[in-house]
Amino acid sequence: MPVTNNLSAEQAALAETVLNSINDGVMIVDANGLVKLANPAAARMTGNSQPSDMLGLSFLSVLRLTTGEGATLTDSQNPLAQAAVNNMEFSSRDFYLLSLQGEGIPIAISLVPSGGRSADRIITFRNIAEELEKESEQTEFISTASHEMRTPVASIEGYLGLALNPSTATIDERARKYLTEAHAASQHLGKLFQDLLDVTRLDDKREKVHLVPTEMTSAVKEIADRQFAAMANKQLTYTFGSNSGVDDKMQLGQLVYAMVDIDFLQEIMNNLIENAIKYTPEGGAIWVAVRGDGDNVLINVTDTGMGISPDNLTHIFQKFYRVDNSQTREIGGTGLGLYIVKERVEAMGGRVWAESTFSEGSTFYVSLPRISEEEYQRQLLVIQNTAAMPIGPAAGAGLTPTAASMSAGAILAAGNGTSQISTSGVQ
Repeated sequence: MPVTNNLSAEQAALAETVLNSINDGVMIVDANGLVKLANPAAARMTGNSQPSDMLGLSFLSVLRLTTGEGATLTDSQNPLAQAAVNNMEFSSRDFYLLSLQGEGIPIAISLVPSGGRSADRIITFRNIAEELEKESEQTEFISTASHEMRTPVASIEGYLGLALNPSTATIDERARKYLTEAHAASQHLGKLFQDLLDVTRLDDKREKVHLVPTEMTSAVKEIADRQFAAMANKQLTYTFGSNSGVDDKMQLGQLVYAMVDIDFLQEIMNNLIENAIKYTPEGGAIWVAVRGDGDNVLINVTDTGMGISPDNLTHIFQKFYRVDNSQTREIGGTGLGLYIVKERVEAMGGRVWAESTFSEGSTFYVSLPRISEEEYQRQLLVIQNTAAMPIGPAAGAGLTPTAASMSAGAILAAGNGTSQISTSGVQ
């Protein structure tokens, strides 16, 4: 496999030695997608006898990618092909490489442009079968351990709750203080185990998305209103349907529709609102709003909390990442909530981001693909005709009948009409 760049003979020999010795496949293709150079590992993994057999061929005929289910990708479906045409970087661990002999292996593959549109593209790929097996074993261990530990923790939390309940136990104030702290710690531990279970399901792609037509204003309001008690306990002012100056495009009472997984939507909103409550000091405010934004449904959760610095803002959706400062160290968290939010949103074809000013507050945005009212009604009819889910009072919001029957008024009544809570806007 001669190296034909403008190198000295010694440099060329050294470069060829390196390429011949590494186990990763390396290919250089020109702007037309023709293979100019390949190393022995690339030949071996693609099923060719030697690298020279690949020279001058279209790289797509050599690197035949399939999905995990074995479906061959067409050029229009192939992100590697699109990256090569557009001269853009690309990397993925989601595909299999099908050899000439018909054997498929999972690979990590990347494409890096070497210059402008007429420059060569460098493609590298490697077999990750062993990595995936180890990751699967690790995921299975974490999942099993979390599941097993969740049961005794739930039991501890239950008994502590009984001990704190005046109708089931009598304790002095000192004991109540200790038990209250123990109860809070057990709840935090239970949340950690649940988050670990959720993350392992996400990482091994066991959870599938079940999209249903949803009227988003009602659905989001219902989920947000359930956090009434937690906000009232912290004396936070809560408003739904107002943007609190986030922008001036809010349309109160606007009905917007989307295809969403209701369980995912509830988990997204619960995580974002719980974070807003957690990081907003007593007497602060939280706003939740939904509106149509062109082809998308835009949800925002805004708070007057401690805010996030620019350095941390770029990392907050990473797994296990937690903002570390004197204020956050006293607040419990797993570092998994926002990672789960990001994965859930992207699984539904949307995106999530945050804007924040340190010490002044934050706004988290969720944008999801929007459908028209006509499409919403059509999808409801499809579900009704196929009897996939009951069509009743909950269908419009996509929530369970029990949850859907809880009006804002009922929630206000549950909170004894606390004047700190406002559900202005969409009712």
